[in-house]
Amino acid sequence: MSLNRMLFLSLMLVIAPVALTTEPLAADPLPTKPKVQTLTEGLEYPWSLSFLPSGGFLLTERSGQLVTLGSDGQVLQKLDVNLPDLYAASQGGLLEVLLAEDFAQSGRLFLSYVCGTANANSVCLASGNWQDNQLTDVKQIFRATPDRRGAAHYGGRMVLLPDQSLVLTLGDGFDYREQAQNKTNHLGKIVRLQQNGSVPADNPFVGQAAVAAEIFTLGHRNVQGIVYDTATGKLWSHEHGPKGGDELNLLQAGVNYGWPVATTGIDYTGARISPFTRFTGMAEPVYQWSPSIAPAGMTLYRGEAFPQYQGNILITALAGKALHRLVLDGDKVVEEEKLLTELDSRLRDVRTGPDGLIYILTDGPAGKLLRLTPQ
Repeated sequence: MSLNRMLFLSLMLVIAPVALTTEPLAADPLPTKPKVQTLTEGLEYPWSLSFLPSGGFLLTERSGQLVTLGSDGQVLQKLDVNLPDLYAASQGGLLEVLLAEDFAQSGRLFLSYVCGTANANSVCLASGNWQDNQLTDVKQIFRATPDRRGAAHYGGRMVLLPDQSLVLTLGDGFDYREQAQNKTNHLGKIVRLQQNGSVPADNPFVGQAAVAAEIFTLGHRNVQGIVYDTATGKLWSHEHGPKGGDELNLLQAGVNYGWPVATTGIDYTGARISPFTRFTGMAEPVYQWSPSIAPAGMTLYRGEAFPQYQGNILITALAGKALHRLVLDGDKVVEEEKLLTELDSRLRDVRTGPDGLIYILTDGPAGKLLRLTPQ
């Protein structure tokens, strides 16, 4: 029986849900918890945060604004970004802002966003030049295919690799999950591009017939966190599962990460998505959460302000309303601690600042920029 046929039959099964629990490994808490400072309030669904080399911040609001903040968090400017075909609805809109490595000289930046209409939309990537607090020369350099209906599961996170190629995460479109295993398209994939949107010659599927050459990895559901650790050369990502089965993955070129063939999650109806929690030839997650925490942003801490966090992965959770600190031993998660639960707030993004402090965006129509400092 073919894999596609087997997957189709398994998706038709509606059987009693499997009890899925993941007890977090107990992490030794810090002697004192970080101090939380509110720098900015009144942000409209903030999604992504970058640090300007001159000081201050550049962040995105999902409805299409690029917001400049001073180093004290004061809003200096909100700029409506005229992105080609921006589609802002539900989970769609302006997603991440990523500064080029030479941004201080060139002013070049990249924006991921949802483009199209309610009946035909996708994830697009644009580049532009930021000078004198204005964005010019905006042009679309990549559009994921195919278009889909609805407004969910876009991914949209980006990271630059040491060779200056750009990695962009792409969701499965929610209603199109089987396409995450289809190599002819970009749904449920992570792609790797040159900074002009072209395909790197050493991408894993270059030259293969009927395969999208941009694909770096496949078998993903909705990757909303990705980080490259310069100290180890490792590329980490996390993704939303359905009801359970959120994953932390260690990415390697050309690898299949299983969705929806292998998952520990179940569907929102209680139906089994697949009879397999693992499958031959597909990578297993490094760590998983059941029930789901809905992971959002991610940073791997390399700073001096919090020496106890050195080498830890920090993940913001939306449904889980916490900052998850994961302690690594090599490629394994050996401890987990939940922080900021007292805020009772959906947390969207987390970044390590140039000063070694930790910055967090809360989600919602009245979002905040928070700064964590040692007590």
